Amino acid sequence: MKVLDLQCAHRHSFEGWFGSEDDFQSQLGRGLVECPLCGDTHITKMLSAPRLNLGATQTPTANSAEPAKAAGTDVALPASEPQVAWMKLLRHVLDNTEDVGSQFAEEARKMHYGESEARNILGQASPEETEALLDEGIDVLPLPIPAGFKGRLQ
Repeated sequence: MKVLDLQCAHRHSFEGWFGSEDDFQSQLGRGLVECPLCGDTHITKMLSAPRLNLGATQTPTANSAEPAKAAGTDVALPASEPQVAWMKLLRHVLDNTEDVGSQFAEEARKMHYGESEARNILGQASPEETEALLDEGIDVLPLPIPAGFKGRLQ
């Protein structure tokens, strides 16, 4: 298994696991590798140091709360807290909404006008449908959800 550090055109960093370099290149060429935060398929492989696990364990030091440092430098590696927070937010939205698919605009109107019970919904609406809902005073929030979030993430 090959673990790669990847980055999309929007500078979101993430990790990808592939059977081999050929497997990675094949999936990349077919547009199957996408950013889990924004769905971008313009992915580049970042430089990374190999990690060898030789069975030795390290004891956490008193300074373990400090940001990780790149080997041999004083430059802190970028923090991923915003990415983690974004992924948790998306997961919370998906876990606490009913997906009404392409019927989103119709369902939002029914709830707004009291024709159906108010609930948290999620679905697809065109930019024109979204603008019409907002013009009617119906609060909606466009939220891009990458395809990888449609199933469970590990």
